[in-house]
Amino acid sequence: MAVVKQLSVFLANKPGALARLYHSFARAKVNLIAITVSDTVDHAVVRMVVDDPERAEALLEQHGVLVVDNDVLAIRLTNKPGALAQLAEKLANAKVNIEYAYGTAGTGKNSSLLILRVNNLAKARKVLKA
Repeated sequence: MAVVKQLSVFLANKPGALARLYHSFARAKVNLIAITVSDTVDHAVVRMVVDDPERAEALLEQHGVLVVDNDVLAIRLTNKPGALAQLAEKLANAKVNIEYAYGTAGTGKNSSLLILRVNNLAKARKVLKA
């Protein structure tokens, strides 16, 4: 488990907007680790974790894109039934709310990556380390 910087941006909800964003990241050698996109009528909210958030944030700001950064938890889990349920139960018992989550599912031990935004980061870290 690690605390990582998540970047959130608003993009036009039009074909090519995401492609342009990630082409600029590729040219700057910024690697995408995790992403989620939520759409609305006029724009998309893109939340992402990258390997170099400072470089990515500077690049976005150079292009006039509003960037909001937040600390989130990046947790490696084994992809097996009940792994997420156990984690969520630990947080619930400690009265830590999961505000949103996104992730991947892989095969093998600690192969899945879960990104969590919680209402109390310090308490969540303490509970999940125990």
